[in-house]
Amino acid sequence: MQTWLKIFQFITFIGKSKKHEIFRARKWRKEYEQILKKPVYNEVYEKIGHVHDIFGPIESPFISIKNTSNQDLNPKVRLYVKLQ
Repeated sequence: MQTWLKIFQFITFIGKSKKHEIFRARKWRKEYEQILKKPVYNEVYEKIGHVHDIFGPIESPFISIKNTSNQDLNPKVRLYVKLQ
């Protein structure tokens, strides 16, 4: 059984840095830490990259997603992480 986490529900797009897209978590729970190094998919479940790093303040950290696709991640894209 695959478990999908809708990360678009708790992140906000901040900007780009080379091949990384930077997001900020609006709310954060301890169980979200499991997204680190997991693949990231768009709304049609095409793999677009992976969560490269989580950094910053514990209450509202930044999330760096390494974009390995040719798609631009606009602020309205719905992103998902496959946990299993």
